[in-house]
Amino acid sequence: MTANDLSSPVAVVGTGTMGQGIAQVALVAGHLVRLYDAVPGRAREAAAVIGARLDRLVDKDRLAATDRDEARARLKAAESLADLADCSLVVEAVVEDLAAKQELFRQLEDVVGEDCLLATNTSSLSVTAVAAALRNPGRFVGLHFFNPAPLLPLVEVVSGYATDVTSATRAYETARSWGKTPVACADTPGFIVNRIARPFYAEAFAVYEAQGADPATIDAVLRESGGFRMGAFELTDLIGQDVNESVTHSVWRSFFQDVRFTPSLAQRRLVESGRLGRKSGQGWYDYREDAEPAEPHTAERAQPPAYVVAEGNLGPASELLALIREAGVQVREEEEDHGTRLVLPGGGQLALADGQTSVEFRDVVYFDLALDYRKATRIALSASQDTSTQTMSEAIGLFQALGKDVSVIGDVPGMIVARTVARIVDLAHDAVAKGVATEEDIDTAMRLGVNYPLGPFEWSRRLGRTWACALLDDLHDRDPSGRYAPSLALYRHSYATEKREGAS
Repeated sequence: MTANDLSSPVAVVGTGTMGQGIAQVALVAGHLVRLYDAVPGRAREAAAVIGARLDRLVDKDRLAATDRDEARARLKAAESLADLADCSLVVEAVVEDLAAKQELFRQLEDVVGEDCLLATNTSSLSVTAVAAALRNPGRFVGLHFFNPAPLLPLVEVVSGYATDVTSATRAYETARSWGKTPVACADTPGFIVNRIARPFYAEAFAVYEAQGADPATIDAVLRESGGFRMGAFELTDLIGQDVNESVTHSVWRSFFQDVRFTPSLAQRRLVESGRLGRKSGQGWYDYREDAEPAEPHTAERAQPPAYVVAEGNLGPASELLALIREAGVQVREEEEDHGTRLVLPGGGQLALADGQTSVEFRDVVYFDLALDYRKATRIALSASQDTSTQTMSEAIGLFQALGKDVSVIGDVPGMIVARTVARIVDLAHDAVAKGVATEEDIDTAMRLGVNYPLGPFEWSRRLGRTWACALLDDLHDRDPSGRYAPSLALYRHSYATEKREGAS
């Protein structure tokens, strides 16, 4: 089957939510589609559900009535695997169990033709391991759709160890012909999205476990400062705590318990208590009818300082200087070879999160990274118990004068957004160095798969090529467990940049 060949049927095995979604995508693209489920009658029920979805698309003027009628005519429920014999592509979407998937594909291999492409929609199992049951694993590939499949554009096309290039290419072009945005990746734990997204959850949970901030505050900072669509706590409540934790454990185990992917004990306790998120009524947040909505910590109003002294250009936060001037606060600039801070009238200092802690210095308040300081509506500040009241008040008042809500968190190195972005950038560089995917495909996957405001390499270019490595180095000094040690790939990237700049 080529990308534009609509003459031979596509089969979907497994008729749960994901299977129905994949079938609908193929159907709307013009294919004959056969649905099969091992449970008698379930394929017919799924076909009826898909038909009802097509009706709703017509009602919303997203599909013509004639196209709906033609699509319905192309959709058939298969009574047995033997009914899939003439299919050119079979996509499996059954339970995430290796033995069950292997047995299914053994049976399929005895039914379909030699040129039939076999694909799994697994999100957590090794494509290579599933294919190991086949006589011809070269025609086997991963086609990982995201839920809901009809709406989300991303498809990860995963090549197992034995996958032929021609099979991967066929799968890629087929996904593209279905109106999806495919990205190619090697068979690695978590593929692209579920591998590189782990720090988004892990660092938020780590800040919470360190009593740096509560879930509502961390989520608000990730959204309003970091530019993420949702915070880590509300997103995992939506996904389901059991589902999210299961993926985290799968990636962690598959990487031989690599400390960079260590699961959260706090999340484990949540799952053990049955608080699975929205579906159970309680998770990190309470969704019951009489529950009060959780609000982020927001500092009381404070007087802005009359002036600040800028030492250096503030690096990734340099746009703050223009905003401060626009707010009517005088900026006095001093040349400093290595200065990247603001000095407040009381003598205290404001510095961008760098992986160090406030308690190490005299009267320093850290502020967190923002995607866009002009558009950000909230800024997080952190300080130690030794930070003076005047410095804290001046820092709060300064950002409030810029029109920002201010959340004060604990003295957490790297704060919230900065440490999260640095770790995502690091895992992305590591993935490219290990042949998982290209920079372009990783950026595409993270923007489309989990709605990140920027891809990791887009972040890296915006923040400076040495920024993530420097921050992680400082974090690693304070937590030498290995969790924050920069990857060799990121170190090389940063070192090469410094070498070139030094030579010039």
